[in-house]
Amino acid sequence: MKLSKRELLRIIGLSPIAASTKINLLHSTELMERRIIPSSGKLLPVIGLGTSRVFDVKPNKALLEIRKQILEILLFHGGTMVDTSPMYGMAEEITGIISRELNHKDPLFLATKVWTDGNNEGVTQINSSFEKMNASMIDLIQIHNLRDWKTHIKTLRALKEKGRINYIGITHYKASAFEAMEDIIRKEPIDFAQFNYSLGEREAEKRLLPLCQDKGIATIINRPYMRGKLFKEVKDKKLPNWAKEYNINSWAQYFLKFILANPAVTNIIPATSKPKNMIDNSKGGYTPIPSISLQKKMLEIK
Repeated sequence: MKLSKRELLRIIGLSPIAASTKINLLHSTELMERRIIPSSGKLLPVIGLGTSRVFDVKPNKALLEIRKQILEILLFHGGTMVDTSPMYGMAEEITGIISRELNHKDPLFLATKVWTDGNNEGVTQINSSFEKMNASMIDLIQIHNLRDWKTHIKTLRALKEKGRINYIGITHYKASAFEAMEDIIRKEPIDFAQFNYSLGEREAEKRLLPLCQDKGIATIINRPYMRGKLFKEVKDKKLPNWAKEYNINSWAQYFLKFILANPAVTNIIPATSKPKNMIDNSKGGYTPIPSISLQKKMLEIK
């Protein structure tokens, strides 16, 4: 995907942070790695955007413009996934407003969730998500934190059969839910599983990631930085000398590439409200990706 010179200059011109740190989008000539969604065979770029907290803002011009820049940067670097939820306040609506204004050849991969109890309540919430996100079709709807999943999975199957969604998923953000997620994956035909995994939270390596790989389930990784905790742990540390061999130029890229070293990972959704961080995150998906053996070496910083 290519943006016109005018679009690129507009992104740069409207992003004083990016300009002040001398980040030149015009020099971004490669796109991030893409991985297969097993249930469809389609390719998904490995870095997306989480909207929890960061897109829960008032829809005024200044706040909308910053978030529009973030999505344009994501698209420019080859990313498409935007993950949101009714749980995230205004995030669905903000995503919808911005996506309506974007004019790109490659559309966003829209993902949201159902987060309530009961069939009627679930249907009402899902219909509201379609309206807020300004979408006639949503790529992925996930059952947020497994809430009333036995009820909602029936609704999602019906929506998928009607072509209103492409994929069905489940989510959680705590390792304590992994056993329940594993049970669903073994018994139910789902397409995606979203959960926490990072250099500091590695429980998913033991069973959940291998199970998803074995069952052909695409994975979305949340909490890649443990909500900033990992950055605090490396505050006074320098990147290892070998990092540049893997196109790693920041700790954010280091943490993202640690996750991507696991071949069972499909996509990561770091959240940000800063354009410069979206550039940094996006480049974390650029090749080369470390091997699973190098991933062990990456743990030596702890």
